[in-house]
Amino acid sequence: MTATTRFQIVEAQPKHAAFIAWVILTAFRSHLERGFWDFMRPGTDEEILRYLEALTTTKALHWAQFPLFIIAEVDGEPAAALSGYFDEEHGGGRLSDGIAEVAEGTGQKPDPEGVKRALTVLNVAPEHVPGAWIIEDVATRPEFRRRGLVDALLQEIMERGRKRGATVSDIGVFIGNDSAQKAYEKAGYVVVGEKRHPEFEAVYKTPGVRALRRAL
Repeated sequence: MTATTRFQIVEAQPKHAAFIAWVILTAFRSHLERGFWDFMRPGTDEEILRYLEALTTTKALHWAQFPLFIIAEVDGEPAAALSGYFDEEHGGGRLSDGIAEVAEGTGQKPDPEGVKRALTVLNVAPEHVPGAWIIEDVATRPEFRRRGLVDALLQEIMERGRKRGATVSDIGVFIGNDSAQKAYEKAGYVVVGEKRHPEFEAVYKTPGVRALRRAL
């Protein structure tokens, strides 16, 4: 494997649901010991991943659905992925609809106490301008990192936002995840603000979230 790794970018399909579940779990853990889904659905990694796999394939619209993702494949195997969406279409409280659908179909429900802890993230959630193209859930398999996959995925997902009429794109990063922030700044994003909150820090062990933005 060299720095000139050959790959192709593909649309996420149902067959990628397990990989997308891993991407979501990994992205929300970031550089932290535990992330949003560790609190929402406590259990082993395998149990959390099965839950997220079901969540990615719901009919209800929300930001964790697999069709929002594009994937970089190396030799036909998924290596990295990220998602792009408009808050007006898939954001806000729509995730609760997906969670309810999973609960009805599989009996898997979030942990009530865990939900309270997980939702302290709302204290530091970035604020988006109307019509912003939001990029989220960025993750790469460890063996494929530093190969330019995320750079290419960012360029592709930004182009998709432009084609849909977006003129600005937003992305958030946990304070302390310097490598991710550098990758986004390399792609033209700049820090436009940050939010810190003691309740969030007590749960997630990081002060808050930085919001980055760039014109499309």
